[in-house]
Amino acid sequence: MTAFSILDLVPVREGGTMEQAFTAAASLARAAEAAGCHRFWVAEHHAMDGIAGGATAVVLAHIGNATRTIRIGSGGIMLPNHTPFQIAEQFGTLAALFPGRVDLGLGRAPGAGPELQRALRKDLHRAAEMFPQDVVELRGLLTGEPELAIRATPGHGAVVEMWMLGSSLFGASLAAQLGLPYAFASHFAPDHLDAALELYRRDFRPSATLARPHVMAAMNLFVADSAAEAEYLASSQLQAFVRLRTGQPGKLPPPIENYRATLPPQARAMLEHIGQASAIGTAAEAADQVRAFIARTGADEIVFAGPTFDPALRERGLALAMAQLADGVAAS
Repeated sequence: MTAFSILDLVPVREGGTMEQAFTAAASLARAAEAAGCHRFWVAEHHAMDGIAGGATAVVLAHIGNATRTIRIGSGGIMLPNHTPFQIAEQFGTLAALFPGRVDLGLGRAPGAGPELQRALRKDLHRAAEMFPQDVVELRGLLTGEPELAIRATPGHGAVVEMWMLGSSLFGASLAAQLGLPYAFASHFAPDHLDAALELYRRDFRPSATLARPHVMAAMNLFVADSAAEAEYLASSQLQAFVRLRTGQPGKLPPPIENYRATLPPQARAMLEHIGQASAIGTAAEAADQVRAFIARTGADEIVFAGPTFDPALRERGLALAMAQLADGVAAS
């Protein structure tokens, strides 16, 4: 049976504050737990006014304290920004605080200009080249395989579920080689989805922690009482996408009626392209779109992205969608 999870960027709204963003993230995590979601992941971004998840491990501690049973994790940690030892300590701490609940999703993209590289004291492009070796080192620091000259404390022996994240064939190939579960960022980069999943499943090598391939795919989810209202809610994220792609990122804007119709053809085409993995509509309509996506990908799990300007409306839409998806499973 397909599992459903949540990816949250901890968005900061226009006119809103960081404190409100963290409060909303905790509330969404509780709503996801109540709705039966399996995981709640937070993504690492830096130097972006509209995203508050930069100190990802700290945010996850906040989420863990707000919930009881849902798994918490990174979707993902951009390992080139850090040393494996630092991440082993951070996620080893989380594993001790929230036993049996911690995931560590890892990404390679440096995603940083020269200013951020200086701030992090890292040559991020060189660090990205070291990514495969750093993943193996990080796994060794957590599991003791291979045994390293130094132990991370906390970290060594921690029960942390490691994942490989990606939006290209590189991550799929590395996940297959290392026998890790694989999550594809199809909610904003759908181009290589089918090829990446095929490569991952074909080349997968069983590991001590995973006997067979395990795929998570990301979707955008916006659900409301009508398709028009769901599209209206989605317009905040659509505006954020357009602003990001045109070099004008900022805080999450309020929704706009008929937003797509206000855009030039190029921008509309861009949104159609990156929105291929989206479920927007009533609960029944969105559930049908989710099921069609599962049928296409064979995904073992779906993780839902999709911030709304009013956080309560994302929680309501999630509850409606999860109830509809559960009804579909019961009916089948």
